[in-house]
Amino acid sequence: MSRGFPSMTALLGLLALAGYQNRDKLAELLKGAGNTQPGASNEKGPLDGVLGNLSGGLAGTGIGGLLGGGLQELRERFKQNGQGDAAESWINKGPNKELPAPQLKQAIGPDVLAALEQQTGLSQEELLARLSRELPTAVDQYTPDGRLPH
Repeated sequence: MSRGFPSMTALLGLLALAGYQNRDKLAELLKGAGNTQPGASNEKGPLDGVLGNLSGGLAGTGIGGLLGGGLQELRERFKQNGQGDAAESWINKGPNKELPAPQLKQAIGPDVLAALEQQTGLSQEELLARLSRELPTAVDQYTPDGRLPH
């Protein structure tokens, strides 16, 4: 996981792996990440490896902390890498700016992209394709009032 942007990496990884359309299930999974009950099944789902890694790096952080922290980190990272206007368009009210895969790759940065590739098992191309499709809508929906959650 990226040391400098753990919440953003977690948020992007979950969006890439499960997609925005499964956001309610993601919230449930995040709440239960790392919690094992006696006698619980040992079956592993496709998110278990990612969630296990996330629960260690984000111990004590609920879905609100993940979203708020991840979105703030995303906005800062995108600004630093020349794509702040796209991230701001997703947060603010109004139309969302599309961000093609090459610009998204620049905005995310090679360290976060490498961490996502390792954590999800998806290729960089697949990650970028999924995120360029899911990320604008997800950020827009998570910021309905045009501001980041607290």
